[in-house]
Amino acid sequence: MPKAVKQTRAYDSPRRREQAAATRRAILDSAQLLFERDGYAATSVPAIAAEAGVALKTVYVAFETKANLLSALWKARLGADEQAIPLFEREWYRNLLAESDPERKLRRLALQSGDVKTRSGALLEVIRNAASVDVEIASLWTGIQAKLLEVQRSVVEQLAEARALSPDLDVAAATDILWTLNHPTVWHLLVRERGWTAEEYERWLGSVFSSQLLRAGRTSATTKR
Repeated sequence: MPKAVKQTRAYDSPRRREQAAATRRAILDSAQLLFERDGYAATSVPAIAAEAGVALKTVYVAFETKANLLSALWKARLGADEQAIPLFEREWYRNLLAESDPERKLRRLALQSGDVKTRSGALLEVIRNAASVDVEIASLWTGIQAKLLEVQRSVVEQLAEARALSPDLDVAAATDILWTLNHPTVWHLLVRERGWTAEEYERWLGSVFSSQLLRAGRTSATTKR
């Protein structure tokens, strides 16, 4: 009689999933360390594997390419707990939308901006620089900037609806101003290059948002550091 063929199935367990998640975190942490220290172009996948203490094949199985690894790192660092929630449904945005006072709305935006850039500003600079040497990262950077513009336009539309915008600004111009002021490059110049603290940056940003966008009499902000 022919022998019965033994069927196998992939083994899975909570412990194995935890180990896989821990390995992924180690790779991402190591990649961030090396990307931010040495730059994207100078960081090799073998160097990331060595830093993480894993086999080179493990990195390629998990991420396939260095560009995919950087993209996954960005997604993991940008509010990892909210990844499954659409941007405009996230708690911070709903709180921003609910704020009726124009100046307080802009200061809430400045606080959120400061929080994101404190966590991810250095990584954003890596992505910006890598965009010039990698077409996949260029697409990622374009998407990041487009999403930033979308959020700024939404805030400006709220201000326009409340008749709080300066009379010499329309929605398009105000959006461009807010996008430029809130751009990660400005954070990099002030915090990383000039040594401002996170608190100084957030305070300045809230003030300059208000002074540049709001109708006279709707703000008591100062643009001083």
